[in-house]
Amino acid sequence: MQTKQTDFIQLLNRIDFESIQKHPNILVAASFWDEERYRAAKVCYKFMRDIDDLIDDYKAAHRTISEKERSRFIARVEEWVASVSGSRSLNPYKRELASTIQRFRIPMWPIETFAQSMIYDIGHDGFPTVDSFLEYAGGASVAPSSIFVHLCGIRKIGDLYLDPLFDVRSAAQPCAIFSYLVHIIRDFQKDQYDHLSYFADDRIEANGLTRQELSRIAHGAPVSAGFRSLIREYLELADVYRKETLKVIEEISPLVEPRYQLSLNIIFNLYLMVFERIDPDRGKFTAVELNPTPAEIRKRVEETIKAKNT
Repeated sequence: MQTKQTDFIQLLNRIDFESIQKHPNILVAASFWDEERYRAAKVCYKFMRDIDDLIDDYKAAHRTISEKERSRFIARVEEWVASVSGSRSLNPYKRELASTIQRFRIPMWPIETFAQSMIYDIGHDGFPTVDSFLEYAGGASVAPSSIFVHLCGIRKIGDLYLDPLFDVRSAAQPCAIFSYLVHIIRDFQKDQYDHLSYFADDRIEANGLTRQELSRIAHGAPVSAGFRSLIREYLELADVYRKETLKVIEEISPLVEPRYQLSLNIIFNLYLMVFERIDPDRGKFTAVELNPTPAEIRKRVEETIKAKNT
């Protein structure tokens, strides 16, 4: 085990934590994979990130999407889904994505459900209920997380990959929802600056809040008792999924190789680190307060390596 820990520490020392900006937890965790699988993850997530950013950046700049623009965005998303189902595109990146999906036996449902969540983003401004948010998260978070878990679970026999020995969707769901709930608290200030709202309207109202008040808090107004109560609700919900995630990791770890066991623990622990920073009683919920520094991320990864190999 000590030899394996030494190997992992060597891989850790090669990661440039300062340069990882988008999906840092995913890319950090995947850095312990073999090079081919790591490249597969980067190819898939870059494409999904590009589509997500296309819509979020437009909404951040324009606040709302006109009916004409909605039709244009929906057509773009539909074209995106069609482009990954075959390798005839003239775009070399899309060809690589299609061949990656084929080689690594990535099912189409994560792509399709992710696209559905993007279409929801185009036609809606926020979420009326927590249940509608969780349904949306099935595409926005469970889908990309399922690709990560799938790549952890596939087995290489010769030059071919075989499907995982467990149900990927059910395995990915708890950590995906846990991380997304943590994510929306962590990015509360940034999202409000970009005119994006991820807290459910029914819970905002139930806690005596308005969207306008959330925006004022993000811009420096005193944190109200109602907002602290809202954060407690989301932390309690996240904790349910945190406990489920621990059970899933324990169940599927014997079915994946050590480096992929490690990556599952890393990605969970990096979101757990943010979860532990959230203080509903005294926090100000700023980006600086809730986002770990690159040095802190590196330290938590090293601690995960050492804990996994003791």
